[in-house]
Amino acid sequence: MTRLYITVDTEYSCGLALRDGAGNRTGNFARSIACDTAIGPLGIGYQMDRLDQYGLKAVFFVDPMPALVWGTAAIADVVGPIVSRGHDVQLHLHSEWLALAGSNNPVGPRTGRNIADFSLDDQCVLIDRARDLLVAAGAPRPVAFRAGNYGANDDTLRALAHLGIAYDTSHCPAIPGADCAISLGPDDRAVLAHCGVIEVPIGAIGAANGALRHFQLTALTISEIAAALRHAAARQVPSMTLVSHSFELLSRDRMRANQVVKRRFDTLCAVLGSLKDVRTATYASDPPEPAPGLQAVLPHRWPRTLRRMAEQAVGNALYGSS
Repeated sequence: MTRLYITVDTEYSCGLALRDGAGNRTGNFARSIACDTAIGPLGIGYQMDRLDQYGLKAVFFVDPMPALVWGTAAIADVVGPIVSRGHDVQLHLHSEWLALAGSNNPVGPRTGRNIADFSLDDQCVLIDRARDLLVAAGAPRPVAFRAGNYGANDDTLRALAHLGIAYDTSHCPAIPGADCAISLGPDDRAVLAHCGVIEVPIGAIGAANGALRHFQLTALTISEIAAALRHAAARQVPSMTLVSHSFELLSRDRMRANQVVKRRFDTLCAVLGSLKDVRTATYASDPPEPAPGLQAVLPHRWPRTLRRMAEQAVGNALYGSS
């Protein structure tokens, strides 16, 4: 069977903290984690409700760096419900929070948008501190990592290996111009050993002119996601990684429900509940294994792309993104 890793980057907004002031932790939680809206919360609680309804599991990559500003309780409020409901907690890290950490900055005055902006020694310090914060908040010791903004480099992987974190999933083959500086390319789509760890690339499908489209809830229609999973299962692709966020079901301003993406997520859970050759997996109980060779992707088809473009246009007009 093809294992699907539904990964949810679960994070307070550093942007909101910088804009509204670091004192508004409650408001940040409401807009980034709980995702309160007029029709009810649509954050990780809602997402776990739908996952549980269909017997699915997800991997929540939780960023503990806000604990440098608000203390461990801010992260415990995120981790506790995930652990209690039997989902997987792994390590995420947005180094932007160092700009707000003051004397709690573990690398002194140094700051940067991405973990790759730091030396190998500093990356070891930052990841080690982030891991300690996550565990102090109630998470099991993490075995997997994803850099904020995908902004890792090969030194990040070396730091993970040094610290005993076996898996990284920061390489996104479909976005070669992203912040990721790991020395892998668009053809590196299968799980592989690299720089001392197991690299688990973000999934992709074929796009126009030989390009790729990343496997993210906001980037594809439900028909594309379902077709990609069926294609992977038919070709015995061992695993695929789907990206989402704790706030993914909200409008761009995080004030309203994005009904386009909400419907997409709800339908995805129902579809996964019916697929016989695809099952959800976690790093805690069923980690990915290296699979040498070029991983096949769903071929590009213009009808699917045109349907997506139409759906995205509606979502952008109504909600700012879809």
